[in-house]
Amino acid sequence: MRGLAAQPGGATPGWSRFFDSLGQTSPGDLNQRSQLLARQVRDNGITYNVYADASGPQRPWSVDLFPLLIEPEAWRRIESGVVQRMRVLESVMADIYGPQRLIAGNLLPPALVHGHPGYLRSMRGATPAGGRFLHIAAFDLARGTEGLWWVVSQRTQAPSGLGYLLENRSLVSRLFPEAYRALRVQRLAASYRTLVDSLRARAPTRGEEPRIALLTPGPYNETYFEHAYLARYLGLTLVEGGDLTVRGERLYLKTLRGLEPVHGLLKRLDDEFLDPLELRADSQLGVPGLMQAVRAGNLLVANAPGSAVLESPALLGFLPALSEHLLGEPLSLPSLPTWWCGERAALESVLPELARNVIKPTYGAPGSTTVLGRALTRRGLDEWAGRLTREPDDYTVQAYLPLSQMPTWDGRRLAPRSLLLRVFAMTDGAGGWQVLPGGLTRLAGASEQIASMQRGGSSVDTWVLGEDFSVDPGAESDPNTEDEVAPAARGHEEIEALSPTPGPAPVPSSRAAENLFWLGRYLERLAHRLRQAQTNGTVVDEDAQRHDLVAMRQAASAVRDRLSPVQWQRIQKGEDLPSLEDLIRDLAGRQDEDEGWRLLATGQAIERMASQPDIAHLAWRLSDDLSTRLFTHSDDARYRVGA
Repeated sequence: MRGLAAQPGGATPGWSRFFDSLGQTSPGDLNQRSQLLARQVRDNGITYNVYADASGPQRPWSVDLFPLLIEPEAWRRIESGVVQRMRVLESVMADIYGPQRLIAGNLLPPALVHGHPGYLRSMRGATPAGGRFLHIAAFDLARGTEGLWWVVSQRTQAPSGLGYLLENRSLVSRLFPEAYRALRVQRLAASYRTLVDSLRARAPTRGEEPRIALLTPGPYNETYFEHAYLARYLGLTLVEGGDLTVRGERLYLKTLRGLEPVHGLLKRLDDEFLDPLELRADSQLGVPGLMQAVRAGNLLVANAPGSAVLESPALLGFLPALSEHLLGEPLSLPSLPTWWCGERAALESVLPELARNVIKPTYGAPGSTTVLGRALTRRGLDEWAGRLTREPDDYTVQAYLPLSQMPTWDGRRLAPRSLLLRVFAMTDGAGGWQVLPGGLTRLAGASEQIASMQRGGSSVDTWVLGEDFSVDPGAESDPNTEDEVAPAARGHEEIEALSPTPGPAPVPSSRAAENLFWLGRYLERLAHRLRQAQTNGTVVDEDAQRHDLVAMRQAASAVRDRLSPVQWQRIQKGEDLPSLEDLIRDLAGRQDEDEGWRLLATGQAIERMASQPDIAHLAWRLSDDLSTRLFTHSDDARYRVGA
């Protein structure tokens, strides 16, 4: 809040204006806003699944009340530094999968490249479709005591957060519309539109309309809500590995119409699971032959397989020299001092300083975690020193930086919480990169020193302030911000501003179509049970109702990207007859959109027939015939989920 130096009034102009916009706000008013925020998270069904959480996989997304404010000058430094780093990383990846001059020139140790499990030898010599390896990357930044930002880590395989930060913006901007307008917060939608336009422009289409799909591991992934949200927001088809097949070194989507070509994938899947033929043989999440399509140049993948090498924390220690060599300029956004223990001199220098630093796995092995030296006992430090000496290549040591803090509301007063800012760089379609003007800011838990959602942390919206936010918005109208949020009722306009770019409408996969069919059936079956009990005064068969409710929600989860937040909310209230009837009426108007929605209406009609004793046998015969014709695995253009 103080910036680089203490301000005469105590806080920076941005924070001063934010709190001024609240006026005579009482603790009760802030608590009301907090309750509204939590209710909106529940109503929108925003979740972050934690595999090891004993309470179950569906955990509500955690977002705090106040946004993080970033002043224009600080953002300019971040933006230019991130763009520079993207130029370096793209050049590094092109080299390690090409001539490997950096290794030959001793600028990169061979063990960090060839020894990394994420280095895909099958990509050596391959030219990615569109001529670019990287299309999107995330950088985790921490702010030091002097107010400058440092890079802590970078993510290139499938960086998460792009959907959650949009939801954070939608929720928080509606709670503080006056502050949002007064601070002239930079908007987000244009960056997403540019990303999609760039992917479509670079995709190898052979004269066809470009079709981009979003590849997800499925509903049990920890960030599945975000995958469905992004697919819906960007106008992309949400697909799982089983929805796709490779023929003639080209990728196709299985639909009820047959095979439809796919020209690009925005993947939310780690590289090792992409192709069971060439990578992990036990993967059921990927597509056999996918790597062959990539190498043939027939499929654009964002990012190109093999980028896991760039996520190694050890690489941060070599980037300053790489920047000088590749770009002829020093890094403007520094990394925290980092030492790869595979270098003897680095190992010898960090062993006496372990208590002051952080130990990280070099190759990101499953189950490995970051260890804070200051949290170790003397015995623990000795054990780690021995481990680093025995297995030096496997570990990297990074300087410890106490995370800077921001104000949060704990229900009674302002309370400081440590933060880590994740910013995103995306391709801009013109051969360069743009930085999304905002980011996903994560807060450490009250008793934690690491900002992680897996460790009980939370998130906040991130506001990058406009250049002229200090001007009183009442004195002059700014057409770029006037219509963005303004009245609280229009707070969602930021999100709705993105209309899908020209291209084919998302086509439902066979799997999605069948799940819509069964969603319609279970939806109608539940409503019939509840109506019958209400009309006749009978008791509902609780076991049958519970089975139908679970089945309906499973089918809905598989097509989450095709359902609005309101529709999803009504599905969660499946035992409430008015909500079910509202949902049925709402979905009835969508059957003209595509065959998936028509199948949902067909499923409802079959269930209505089945509820009439005199024609029930016709309903079951129709159901069997439909399943045989559409869903039976007669060839791999069909995908059978099972009845």
